[in-house]
Amino acid sequence: MDRNVVVATVLIALIMIVWLTWLAPPPPPPSAPAEGDSLVVAEPVPEAVEEVATPRRRTAPIDSTIAGATEGEERFITVENDLYEARFSSKGATLVSFTLKKYRKAGSEEPVQLVDTTKAGALAMVFTTPNNRVVDTRSFYYTPSFEGERLVVEDEPVTLSFRATVGEGAITQTYTFVPEEYEVRLSVEQEGVATFETDLGYELMWDGGIPLTEANPEQEAQRSGAYARSGGEVEYIDLHSDTYQETSLRGQVDWVAVKNTYFTAVMIPDGTTRGAELIGERLGEAGTPTIREDYAVSLQMPMPEGGADTFRLYIGPMEYLRLADYDLGLYDMVDYGWDAFEWITRTLAKFVFIPLFDFLGGVLPNYGLVIIIMAILVKLVVYPLTKSSYRSMARMRELQPKMEAIKEKYADNPQKQQEAMMKLYKETGVNPLGGCLPMLLQYPIIIALWQFLPQAIEIRQQGFLWAHDLSAPDVILHLPFSIPLYGDFVAGFTLLMG
Repeated sequence: MDRNVVVATVLIALIMIVWLTWLAPPPPPPSAPAEGDSLVVAEPVPEAVEEVATPRRRTAPIDSTIAGATEGEERFITVENDLYEARFSSKGATLVSFTLKKYRKAGSEEPVQLVDTTKAGALAMVFTTPNNRVVDTRSFYYTPSFEGERLVVEDEPVTLSFRATVGEGAITQTYTFVPEEYEVRLSVEQEGVATFETDLGYELMWDGGIPLTEANPEQEAQRSGAYARSGGEVEYIDLHSDTYQETSLRGQVDWVAVKNTYFTAVMIPDGTTRGAELIGERLGEAGTPTIREDYAVSLQMPMPEGGADTFRLYIGPMEYLRLADYDLGLYDMVDYGWDAFEWITRTLAKFVFIPLFDFLGGVLPNYGLVIIIMAILVKLVVYPLTKSSYRSMARMRELQPKMEAIKEKYADNPQKQQEAMMKLYKETGVNPLGGCLPMLLQYPIIIALWQFLPQAIEIRQQGFLWAHDLSAPDVILHLPFSIPLYGDFVAGFTLLMG
């Protein structure tokens, strides 16, 4: 084989290895906290008040100004429509459970749960009192507007209000539920805002991230994170290399969100914001099923002067068409690989693969067939590049005898040898990199498809032939060792492609 072909092949292999290594998140470091990086311990909390906390955030003791709001009886109210079942607690007027009717946890018949049930609730409002106390409303007892235990959303929107008396004022949180939608609307109204420090405003927080739902928790944790969009740019934190991260944004924020591979919770303000905060902390032991990532996101809001603040909450699957309806770049949370090429892969996914995938999914009976058709179409699209690459390598092979003769003739003079080689290339019209460049041009297309398909929720738990779940490897044999960039198993479809 010609030396230039060998060099080109090795170069391509090295580029792929570096690229894939860069794409793959590094293994998480041990979860032991660094020196001086321990949790901040709060002051003692009175027995009557249950402590609630985000990652690395602790609330202060409740004082007499608002102590009356921390006494009461907890009630639970369940709201359901065709898509979900949501459970609210009157303690905090918060969401304590949100299960999806159409989705199941991997390897289980349990419905997917989008609320971290180890927390006091997913939703909270955080205020500061005039004496500089931080107050989390999950310690407040609210009075619900509904006396029963279950509300069913059928043909018309349904509202559920919670009202808490706080000092000389009150807080009212009103949720509106829509039929056949994952969106929940929230209205926050305050009366007698002198109870709190008005200059500092308040925060609306989602606490706990999205629980992991897939069979490989460590791999899924790598696709989890906290996100915010401001000024058209998406900021995010993840815990691929750190055990703790936080970031703050100032000014107007379009939305904040938490996600795992297939599900998300998004908070969208309808009015003006002062900023946002994202916090994340890795919990559990790396490399074990105990690993999880604890995220909290909050919108920092000015204190409303009369009237109410309104928000839209999307809690559900990361279906592209549903998220695109908001026209706020929500699908930009999806990772499409190495930052240097992400603008190419994201553009290809958004304008080519997603519309094609949606169209084929509507006309074909199985997503396995959709994937096959898409793979064939990609093969046809890149065929001219593949053909050009093969043709160039064939011409290089034809030149092999002449190239060997040049090497023998100028064995002692590398410069003359190189000049003669370049002259030969010019006379024959052969580009020594002609076999390499067409192959490199294919990679953004292949990577875009490769990144898109594993994150498409439509193929989650969809079977095809012997595979039970197209979103996971169809493992037919477990290996006693791990293959770099592949894993410790043999997949049936991989063997077929080979």
